[in-house]
Amino acid sequence: MKTLSDFDFKNKKAIIRVDFNVPLDENFNVTDATRIEAAKPTIDAILAQGGSVILMSHLGRPKGVEEKYSLKHILKTASDVLEVQVKFAADCIGEAAQTAAKSLQPGEVLLLENLRFHNEEEAGDVAFAKELASLGDIYVNDAFGTAHRAHASTTIIAQFFPTEKCFGTLLAKEIESLNKVLKNSEKPVTAVLGGSKVSSKITVIENILDKVDHMIIGGGMTFTFVKALGGKVGDSICEDDKQELALEILRLAKEKGVQIHIPVDVIAADDFSNTANTQVVDVTAIPDGWQGLDAGPKSLEKFKEVILASKTILWNGPLGVFEMETFSKGTIALGDYIAEATEKGAFSLVGGGDSVAAVKQFGFEDKMSYVSTGGGAMLEMLEGKILPGIAAILD
Repeated sequence: MKTLSDFDFKNKKAIIRVDFNVPLDENFNVTDATRIEAAKPTIDAILAQGGSVILMSHLGRPKGVEEKYSLKHILKTASDVLEVQVKFAADCIGEAAQTAAKSLQPGEVLLLENLRFHNEEEAGDVAFAKELASLGDIYVNDAFGTAHRAHASTTIIAQFFPTEKCFGTLLAKEIESLNKVLKNSEKPVTAVLGGSKVSSKITVIENILDKVDHMIIGGGMTFTFVKALGGKVGDSICEDDKQELALEILRLAKEKGVQIHIPVDVIAADDFSNTANTQVVDVTAIPDGWQGLDAGPKSLEKFKEVILASKTILWNGPLGVFEMETFSKGTIALGDYIAEATEKGAFSLVGGGDSVAAVKQFGFEDKMSYVSTGGGAMLEMLEGKILPGIAAILD
């Protein structure tokens, strides 16, 4: 796996695919600079060697050129975070990009305009990729969030750098962290899978059953399993057409010696609302008109025991509707247990939009071994897929 340490960047122009798809408010101010901060170690390392950096990214889902999706809006934040005055090219290809790239001096940073202003980016167009490639000497992919897409800037461009290509610090760390769970894990390994639907996690479950000792199932997925086993789930979210699948997962897990842990009690509510009436009920006996919205106290005790005995922990998905304070306690408790296990030496990896959002919201970010930056990309790696953006560098 080629990384930055395999190259000397002195007097070289590194063209880096970053993920600067950051949220903006109505006045185009960046509201969360996490993704820019995540790319800083790679950029710093290249500049420190006397190289220069050309950054390419997308922002949003523009239909052609749309002012509101211009990357010029993030220039000030990028300059502040990177502690260098970032220059800007009004296009990512053509004369504007060529001129800006040619005049770039060692120690300087150039940000290209939104790649998705050109349809060729998402189409994986070879000629477009070749134009991007002509701007730099070494290609660095540091965008895990888009590594599962075979776009021009994430995958196709790599063919124009047969030997001069590598992973950035962030992407290398993502691969290493996932491999620590999927390939080189210290046992016992526990996966916590939450979220609302079994259908969206089925390939993940199938792929990781061979790699884990325990699997905690939480969130809305719980009720498909409970109903399949003959329990009453009231008005809880449930995929009736996936009950056979749930039973098949339980059968497979038993066959492979994996212990599945499903909540035994839940916080049930008479309405999907923060101010609903609530009661703690047995997970198999939720009354009609009530729905399970968080894990109950007995379930949490059970989960705590499993987590604290684990050496490797993967957390993907919350235990309840954590966005509502009333139903956030299970997810917060889970974060506490994983933080405690991590402090005692376990390796913990958090990934997937909702769990990452929960970790940030409740202040667990620095208490986990690694928090992944790519939701879809991480899920596809957990499903056992080879991501095109990664394969292109390894090729």
